[in-house]
Amino acid sequence: MAAVQGYDLIGDVHGCGKTLCALLEQMEYKKINGVYQHKSRKVVFIGDIVDRGPNIRLALTVVRDMVEHGHAHLIMGNHEYNVLAFCTPSRPGSPYPHLREHTSRNSFIVDETLKQFAPYPQEWRDHLSWFLTLPLYQEFEHFRAVHACWDQELINEMEATQGCNHMNEEFLHASMDRDSFAGRLVDRLTRGTALKLPDGRSITAKDGFVRHFFRTKFWELDPVVYDEVVFQPDPLPEDIAERPITDSDRAQLHYYAPEEKALFIGHYWMKGIPGPITPNIACLDYSAVKYGRLAAYRMDSETHLDPSKFVWVRVDRKED
Repeated sequence: MAAVQGYDLIGDVHGCGKTLCALLEQMEYKKINGVYQHKSRKVVFIGDIVDRGPNIRLALTVVRDMVEHGHAHLIMGNHEYNVLAFCTPSRPGSPYPHLREHTSRNSFIVDETLKQFAPYPQEWRDHLSWFLTLPLYQEFEHFRAVHACWDQELINEMEATQGCNHMNEEFLHASMDRDSFAGRLVDRLTRGTALKLPDGRSITAKDGFVRHFFRTKFWELDPVVYDEVVFQPDPLPEDIAERPITDSDRAQLHYYAPEEKALFIGHYWMKGIPGPITPNIACLDYSAVKYGRLAAYRMDSETHLDPSKFVWVRVDRKED
């Protein structure tokens, strides 16, 4: 392909394969020899191509073909990581047959993916091997891309100890221990930052799952109360939202400064019209699989994100 003149960053697809094709075509990507490509631009997918939606195989085929022919990058999302761990056998001595325990909750999350690939077992095994090679983060000249949170300290340690930005089988197994370096890195980069709800409290989310943690912002310099750092669709209970943040919780918060490179993330189930969170941070997950928007940002060399450069396709019932 010709020299890359710009990048198009695309948020969580979650099996909305037809909508993905529509978004690529809207951005003037053409299908040539079966692969979507642009004469001067390249896509960076922010992760979570699989799970939930009705056309997971189509979505994954489109994305992988683009990556393998040099027309895209794919960052590992927590759903690629989860399904990889769900399908990877444990080593002898483990109490569980697979790295990710096959609980009803874990099984529910990957059910659509496994069901849609059931007629194609060899193809699915090949995708799992490919997932292991995906970068957990990627830095470009003018921007950075990660699924949930950029943590420079952990990334520096990854570069120093692993010499690369992706896992191998040993790292995957090690990451099952959440307190290990591998576990902390994968958790932070693919799931973001979170705080435990005080007083043993819990939230029943809109998806029916009971959660004892809530996702937090990583761009607030000096927040005072918990409501200023919550970053998820489900609100905190009102009495917790207005509580002052404790010193111990404040110490767990992460901060991405405004002078750092533009950062693109997914993961967080945004709603409404896509736009920047801060002048240098954009979340591109606009709840496509929940009939929201499949969103993209058309990045060139700007240092401050331009609201006019967000594009999207509404997901409608035709995707089913």
